[in-house]
Amino acid sequence: MLVCCGLVTLDVVQVVDALPGPDEKVVARSLAATFGGPAANAAATAVALGVPPTLVTAVGHGPLAAVVRSELESSGVALVDAVDGAAGVAGAAQPAVSTVLVTRATGERAVVSTNASGFGDLTDARLVAPGRTTDLLGELGPGDVLLLDGHHPGLALRVARRARERGCAVVLDGGSWKPDAPAMIGLCDAVVVSADFRPPGVATGDVLDAVAALGPRFVARTRGPRPVEVLDKGERYEVAVPRPGRVVDTLGAGDVVHGAFAAAAARGSSWRAALADAVVVASRSVEHAGARGWIAATS
Repeated sequence: MLVCCGLVTLDVVQVVDALPGPDEKVVARSLAATFGGPAANAAATAVALGVPPTLVTAVGHGPLAAVVRSELESSGVALVDAVDGAAGVAGAAQPAVSTVLVTRATGERAVVSTNASGFGDLTDARLVAPGRTTDLLGELGPGDVLLLDGHHPGLALRVARRARERGCAVVLDGGSWKPDAPAMIGLCDAVVVSADFRPPGVATGDVLDAVAALGPRFVARTRGPRPVEVLDKGERYEVAVPRPGRVVDTLGAGDVVHGAFAAAAARGSSWRAALADAVVVASRSVEHAGARGWIAATS
């Protein structure tokens, strides 16, 4: 079993020739509205790789939430909405929204997001999987994998502690440093961070050691097209990133890495082998528009 716990957003993505300056308006080349967020994109990646996951997140209700729910269902992602199991939240909750501008020539993106600011910590939410009556956390066990993205920290820490108690492997997608990162990292077996992830006061070259000192035995740091740096049970090495044929859109490439990494681990691969598989999938993904355009192109 693979469980992804973290953020889902409603992404409004527009492709432009160049980002607008102050007081400037530009006309978009294209527009798409669908779900996004690190955990959600990772879950969709796992589906595409033959590992159906359950996404634990906060969606809420209303017309925007309906779009997110419909898109997740179409992508084959089973949803556990913590809002449905939390007291005093459901009535006011709306999904997080991200506005994404993708530069047409380079595939680079600029993102403005509300993130998960409107839901509280959801610590006491009851998590019931679709079609089940029992709590999802009671179904976790050895051989299962839990992927966290650092969002909804109260919920994520609770899920991670329970997963550890039940012998489930815990993985963290470290996109950026967050206040709860030390506690979350301390519950993880493997951590894959981005080039932007840096603990306060830690030099870039010391990030792997600083993260490993908190507990995980496998720590990797992605750097876009450059080789991934790895500290694996004290051994240092790099994993080469295949060169894509062309770069159309880098949106969600990191999410693809984490989803493919967790999916491979859930199939029984070692952390090293899982990472090698993941960078191949991510390199393929940037050849297509959007975080999940590669899925339609390869299905």
